[in-house]
Amino acid sequence: MKLLNIKISFLSIICFVMTSTYCLAQQGSVTVNQDKNITALLDIKKKTNKNEDNSRRYKIQIYSGNRSGAYSAQEEFRNSFTVWNPIVRYEPPNFKTWLGNFRTRLEADRALKKVKKKFPYAFIFKPKK
Repeated sequence: MKLLNIKISFLSIICFVMTSTYCLAQQGSVTVNQDKNITALLDIKKKTNKNEDNSRRYKIQIYSGNRSGAYSAQEEFRNSFTVWNPIVRYEPPNFKTWLGNFRTRLEADRALKKVKKKFPYAFIFKPKK
């Protein structure tokens, strides 16, 4: 009986080794068929998302007043926060320090909550341009 079990085990191992040499990973290729204009549209969308002058986006104003105050607020903000890049704009008669380019009001509200700790008079708005 032991001899029969040894023969069956040996035969099973030989069969396993022989079949495993034939079972190799399969090679394949994928072809993506898409319109050539899709890449151009994606580039336009990327540029639109980076555009700071998009009037449909929300911004946060942290300062409005004279020129030196606007630039000092910008510098103070840069030293406190690294997430957003503040910009100074001139809207007669005041210089204004703005930050962000938020898509939704909720996104802007979350940022405003953090900003108000350092700049208590900050508020959210949509530029007219």
